Amino acid sequence: MSLISGKYTRSSIQEGRFTLSPVAKWVKVAVFASVASSLSFATSAQETQSQDENNAEQDTTEIIDVVGTRKTIQDQIAIKREATTVVDGLSAEDIGDLPALSIGEALESITGAASHRENGGATEITIRGLGPFLSATHINGREATNGSGDRSVNFSQFPSELMKKVAIYKTQDASMIEGGVAGLITLETLKPLDYGKQRFQSEIKLNYNPDQKNVENSLQGDLGYRGTISYVDQFEFDGGQELGISFGLQRQDISQPEAEVRSSSPTGSSLWACLNDPTNTNTGFFRGSDGDCEDQLVGGNNQGYETEIDPATGRAVDAGTPYAWTGSSRSFRQNETSDERDALFLGLQFRPSDAWDINFDAQISDRTQAEARHDLLFLQKRVTPGITGESLVTNDVGGILQWAGFERIESAGEQYSREENYRGYGLNIEHFATDRLTVSADFAYSQTKREELQISNRGRTGFRPYFSWRMGENIPHYTITDFDVNDISNFTSDLRTRLDRENVRDSEIVSTRIDAEYLLEGDTFSSVQAGVRFSELTYVQFGGTNGNGSRNQFTLDEGVTSAIDVLQGCQIAFPETNFLSSVSDGDILTQVDSDGQVVSSGSSWATYDNVCFSQAVVASQGAEFGYPEVEYENAGTVDVTEETTAAYAMVSFDTEMFDKFIRGNVGVRVVNTEVTSIGFRQGFDVVTDELGALSLVTNDSIERIVGGGDYTEVLPSFNLVVDYSDDILLRAGIYRGMSRVDPSDLGFSRTFQTDDEVAPVSISDLLVGVNGSGNPDTQPLMSWNYDVAFEWYPNEDSIVAFGLYYKQFNGGFQQRTVLENFNVEGVDVSLPITNSVTTDEESDLLGLEVSLAYRWDNGIGVKVGYNFADTDFEFEDSNYGDTFVTDLDGVTTQLTEGIVPPGAVPGFSEHVFSGQVYYQVGDFDTALIYKYRSEYLQPYTSNGTRLRFVNDVGVWEARASYKINKNIRVKVSAINLFSEPRSDDFYVLGNFGQLSDYGPRLFAGVSFKY
Repeated sequence: MSLISGKYTRSSIQEGRFTLSPVAKWVKVAVFASVASSLSFATSAQETQSQDENNAEQDTTEIIDVVGTRKTIQDQIAIKREATTVVDGLSAEDIGDLPALSIGEALESITGAASHRENGGATEITIRGLGPFLSATHINGREATNGSGDRSVNFSQFPSELMKKVAIYKTQDASMIEGGVAGLITLETLKPLDYGKQRFQSEIKLNYNPDQKNVENSLQGDLGYRGTISYVDQFEFDGGQELGISFGLQRQDISQPEAEVRSSSPTGSSLWACLNDPTNTNTGFFRGSDGDCEDQLVGGNNQGYETEIDPATGRAVDAGTPYAWTGSSRSFRQNETSDERDALFLGLQFRPSDAWDINFDAQISDRTQAEARHDLLFLQKRVTPGITGESLVTNDVGGILQWAGFERIESAGEQYSREENYRGYGLNIEHFATDRLTVSADFAYSQTKREELQISNRGRTGFRPYFSWRMGENIPHYTITDFDVNDISNFTSDLRTRLDRENVRDSEIVSTRIDAEYLLEGDTFSSVQAGVRFSELTYVQFGGTNGNGSRNQFTLDEGVTSAIDVLQGCQIAFPETNFLSSVSDGDILTQVDSDGQVVSSGSSWATYDNVCFSQAVVASQGAEFGYPEVEYENAGTVDVTEETTAAYAMVSFDTEMFDKFIRGNVGVRVVNTEVTSIGFRQGFDVVTDELGALSLVTNDSIERIVGGGDYTEVLPSFNLVVDYSDDILLRAGIYRGMSRVDPSDLGFSRTFQTDDEVAPVSISDLLVGVNGSGNPDTQPLMSWNYDVAFEWYPNEDSIVAFGLYYKQFNGGFQQRTVLENFNVEGVDVSLPITNSVTTDEESDLLGLEVSLAYRWDNGIGVKVGYNFADTDFEFEDSNYGDTFVTDLDGVTTQLTEGIVPPGAVPGFSEHVFSGQVYYQVGDFDTALIYKYRSEYLQPYTSNGTRLRFVNDVGVWEARASYKINKNIRVKVSAINLFSEPRSDDFYVLGNFGQLSDYGPRLFAGVSFKY
C-alpha cells in the first residue's frame, strides 16, 4: 500500500472500494480457514499442558452485527464525528433502511431541523429557525428543482426507501454549491460498486388511516399501499473493468384524509380589520344599515381599519379605534383524497481501470394528488344593524369569538388535482490522474413540471337566514334558525361553476462542474482543491385569462335546466361520519326554530358530485365541458433565466499542534449571477391628436419586454476540528452564506403610467412612471455565520454535543422607488417604479443546539435533539403592518402605521425538539418518536407579503420491526399517532384562521432482502 508522508493516497483508497464477488469471498474464507486451522494445530502441538488448559478457559470473541435503530444512531454519531463541517445526517446500510416513512420525517429527526406539515406529512424543512427559502437542497451534490416557484423542495416527492443517506450541513466549505444561509440539505442515492455486494430487496406496506374509514371516498379505498423493489449488482470483466448497477422502483397509492375549518385568507382583499366602535355608525360592525363591514355609508368602499398615515397627526387615520377581524366567509371543508406516486431511481457505476470512476444516476418521480372537496360556507362580512355589533365578542387581538346576523349560506364544492413530474439526471466522471491528482467533471439536469386543475362550484341560499356562531375550544360551532343545511333545495340560487387550469410551471436547472484535488506531502496541509461551476436555471409560469392561469366560468341557464334538477340529479350523501369529532366540542351545526328550540344537530350538510354539477351547468349554456389552456405570451407569464458562474479554491489541513490533532479547511468561493426576465404586456400605439397631444391607445398585440439584473459575491469559509482527546472534539466554523430570492419573484410585469392632467407633446412628457410586479434585479440575502461546538463521544452509541451559533444577515424586503430604462417608439426613457428590494438592514440570530444519545445494556436507548434560537429580524405585513417606501433620493417615508406586530424570519421557531426512545434486543426493534416546534411564520406562495402563523405543534410517531429470518422482516409504523391537528392564525397570533385535522397514518408491511 502506497504512502505519502504518512497519508494514504487516492489510489490506495481506490483499491479497497470494490468487494469480491460472492464466489470469490467463499474461496477466500475457505483458504483463510484452512490456513488458520493448520497453523492453530501446529502451534497447539508445541504448547505445554498448562498452556492448553489456559487457552481452553479463554472466552471466544463474539462478532456483533449491529443493525436497525441502534445502527442508524451509531451512523449518525459517526457522520457527525468524522466531518470537518458541522453536519448531522442519517445513512442506511441498504436501500430502504432509512428509519422513516418519508424524507421529511427522516430530516425532522436531525437536531435543529423542523418541517412544515401539509396533508398530514412533513414537506418543507427549516434549519435552525431559518425558513426553507434560506436553505438549499442537493441530490447527489446537484441542485434540485421544485414546482412551487421558490427554492425549497417538497420532500414528499422523493421516497425515503430509495435513498442511501440524508444530511444537513450547518456550516459549509468553499467546495459546496452556494445557496444556503441556513444550511444545506443533501440527499444521496447508492453507488453500486462502492456498495460492493449483490442485493435484491422488495417491500410492501399497507396503509390504513383511521379517519379514512369514516369517509365514503370516491377517489381511494380504505386501504392504500406502498410497494418498493430495488436491485444492486456488480460485474467484473476482462482487463479489470467493473460495472455496478442499482435501481429502485416504488408505487404509492394512498389516501390523505383531512377535515378542515377555514376562514378567508389574507392573501387578497377578503380578510378585513373592521371598526368595532359603537359610536361609529358610518362603517364597521355598528354601521347604520345592512352592508359589508369594511364599506362606508358615506365615503369609500373596501376601507376597513385605515392604516395610512394622516399627515396632520403623523398617526394612522384610525389610530386608537377598536377593530375586529372578519373574512368574507368561514367554512367547513370535507375532503375525499388520493395521493399516487411512481418513482424510479437508477445508478450505473463503471470503472474501466483504477484511474477512472464513472457514475450515472437518474431520479424520476411522477405524483398526482387529487381531492373532492365539499364546503359549507357562511358569508359574514355583512352587518345586521342592532344585532351584529351588539352580539360581537372578541379577544384582545381582535379575533372574533362570537358573531350573529342575517347572511347567505352556500353549499360549495371543488374537484382538484395537482400533477407534478420530477426528472433528475447526472453524470460524474472522476479521473485519478496520478497518486496525488484527481480531476472530476459533473454534468447535471433537473426538471420539475407542475399543473393544477380545479372545478369550483357554488349553490347558495336565495335569502339570508339568521345564524350565529361561537368559538369552541378549537373551532367555531354554528346555530341556524329555521334553516336545514341538509336540505339540498335550500341552495338553488346563483348556481355557478368555474374550470381553472393554473400554476402551470416548468423549472429546469442545467449545470456543469469541474473540480480538481491535489494531495500534498507536507505535515500540515493535506490537499488543495479548486473548481468551477456553470449553471442555468429557467423558471416559467404560464399566464392566462385569470392571471396565474386560465378560467372558464358558467352560470346556470334556468331556462334550460332548473337548479333543483341539477342539485337533486347530482346529490350525494354526506361522505363522512364523525366529521371533525376529534377537535369539536360536540355537534358543529345546530338547527333551531324561531323560538330557539333545537330541531336537529349534527356535523353534515347537503352535498353533490362536483363533476356532475359542473357538467350540468356547462351544458345549460350549450358549451363544451373542458379546462382552458394557458398561454405563454400573456401578461401573467413569468419567464426567468438565472445564469451562474462560480469558482472556488480550498486548502485542507490535517496536522498536530500543541499535542492535539487538528483538521479542517479554509477557502473562498466567488459567485457571479445574471438574471434575465421576460414579460408580456398589452400592445399600444402612441397616438397624436389634432392638437399635437400624445396618448397611449391599446391594440390587439402582445409585446415582449425584458428586464434583468446581476451581482457578484465573495464567500470565504473556514472549518476547524480539534481532537482534544480520544473522545472529545472541539469544533468551529465561519462562512459567508447567500440565499437567492425565489424565481417567482424575479418576474418582469410592467405597464406605463400616463399623466392625464396635461397635454403631453413628447414621450418623456406622456410617460410619468411604471406599474408592475417582480424585480429581476433583486439582490441575494447575505449572512456571516459563526459556529462553535463541544462534542463528547463516550462510545459508539453515545454523544453529548453542545453547539452555539450566531448569524448576522441582511434580509427583509422593502418598497423602494428606482429608475428603469425603456425604449418607446425609438425613444429611451427612464421611468420610476416602486418595487420590492432586498434591504441592507442587518439582523441577528443567536442559537443553541444540543444533541444527546445513550444506550443501556438492556437494549433501551435514547436520542434527543434540541434547538433554541432568538432573532431580532422583523417581517412586516404589507397590509396591516408598518410599511415604508424609499424614493429616488434615498428618503424613506412611512406609509402605514400597522396594527399587527411583525413576524420573525419565515419558518422561524424559537424551540425545536426531537426525541426518541428505542428498544432493540435480538431481532425485535421498536422506537417511539416525539417532534415539537413552537409557532412560526409561514408566508403564502401566492402572496408572500402577508402574515400567516402556524401554531406550535407536537407530533408522535412510532415504529417497530421483527426479523423473522435473515431474509424477511415485518414492520409497522405510524405518524401523527395521536391525531395532532395543524392550526393557523391570520395576521396575528390569536386570530383563528384555519384548522386541519389529519388523523394518524398507519403502515404495516413486510420486506424481503436477498
